[in-house]
Amino acid sequence: MCVEQLKSSVRQAFLGLLVWLMVQGCPFLVGIPSGLQGAEPANQVEDHWASFRNGNQLHGVARTELPATLKPLWTHDTKDGIPGSPAIAAGRVYCGVLDGYVVCLDARTGREIWKTRSIDDADPKTFAPGFKSAPLVARGCVYLGDEEGVFHCLDAATGQRKWTFQTLGEIVSSASLIDDRVIFGSYDNSLYCLQAESGAKLWSFETEGYVNCTPAIVNGYTFVTGCDEQLRVIDVQTGEQWKQMPLNTYLIASPAILGDHLYVGTYTSEVIAVNWKNLTIDWRYRSTVGDFPYHSSAALAGDLLLVGGRDKLLHCINRRTGAEVWTCATRGKIDSSPVVVRDRVFVGSDDGYLYEVDLNTGKERWKEKIGRKVPGSPAVAEGILVIGTAETNGKLHAFGKP
Repeated sequence: MCVEQLKSSVRQAFLGLLVWLMVQGCPFLVGIPSGLQGAEPANQVEDHWASFRNGNQLHGVARTELPATLKPLWTHDTKDGIPGSPAIAAGRVYCGVLDGYVVCLDARTGREIWKTRSIDDADPKTFAPGFKSAPLVARGCVYLGDEEGVFHCLDAATGQRKWTFQTLGEIVSSASLIDDRVIFGSYDNSLYCLQAESGAKLWSFETEGYVNCTPAIVNGYTFVTGCDEQLRVIDVQTGEQWKQMPLNTYLIASPAILGDHLYVGTYTSEVIAVNWKNLTIDWRYRSTVGDFPYHSSAALAGDLLLVGGRDKLLHCINRRTGAEVWTCATRGKIDSSPVVVRDRVFVGSDDGYLYEVDLNTGKERWKEKIGRKVPGSPAVAEGILVIGTAETNGKLHAFGKP
C-alpha cells in the first residue's frame, strides 16, 4: 500500500470513529470545536447522513463514494409505507414509518436492531400516529415528530424514549440542530426551539400558517418559508424575528442556503433565489411545462441547483443566473428531493423509479423500479444509498456494492 493510500485509510478510520463517538454523545468530544458537534452535524464529518438534507444549510450533497454500478443490498418491509427520508449514521439506518414505528437497521445487512412505536400501547390494533418527517441523528439521540404533533427524542443505541414534546398540529418538518438546540416546525403554525437534552422549550415563534419546511440554519439565524407566504429570518438564540419578506405564495419545500442567498421552489411554478440579507429576489426560474407547485427541496452543487418538479422533470439551474442548464424527464411527478454524489444525481419519482442522472449532462444513467410512489429523498453515506416507497406495504431499499 502506498503512503497516500495509507493516509487515506487512516483518515477514513478516524472519521468513522469520530462519527460513532458523536452519535453516542461521547463526553470526550467536549473539546472539539462546536462546528463539528452541533452547528453543522452532517456536513462537517464526511461519511454520514444524519439529517434530512445532510446539514443545516440543506444542500443535499453526500460526502461519500458510491460504486459505479449500484446493486440492491437489502429491503425492509413496512405496513404503511415511508413518505419521508431515512438517516444513516455509524453503521445504522434510522427511519420513520407511517405505521407508527421508528426503525433502526444495520446499514450493511438491513437487520433490525430496534423499533419504537409512537405510543406506549403495545396492542397492535391501537392506532399509532405515523411519521412523515425525516429523523435527525445527533448527540446520541434520534429526533423526529409524528402526525399527531408529538416530537420524540429516542436513544439512538436502544430506541428507548428519552422525552417527548407536544405541539398542537401535525409535524412534517424535520429537525435541525445547533449547539444544544433542536429546531423544527409544526402545523400549529409555530416554529419551536427545544433544549436537546431535556426537551424543555426555549422559545416558539408563531407564524400565520403551517410550517412544513425543515428550518435551515446559518450565521445564528434560522429561516422559515411556509404557508403564510412569508420568508422569516429568526434569531436562533432569542427566537425573535430579525427580518421578514412577503413572497406572495405558499412554500412546501425547504430552503437551501449558500452565503447570502436562499433557494427554494414555490407553489406558483417558480424556483427563486432570495438575498436574505437585502430581502430582494435575484432571479426567478419558471418551467416551460404548465403550472405546478414545487414540493422538492433543491440540492446545491457548486454553481448548479437541482430540483424536482410536478411537471415530471428534474431541473438543473445555474445558481448564479437562474438560467436552465438541462432537464431530465421521468414519467411521474417528482416530489423527492435530489441528492448529489460527486457527478451523479439521485432522485425518486412517482412513477415508482429511483433515477441516477449525470450532473453535467442531465442524461439518465440508471434507474430501478422500487415501488409505486417514491416521494422521499435518498440518504447516502458509508458507501450505500437508502430510500423508501410511500405506498401501503412500501419498503425501505438499500443499494451499494454487495
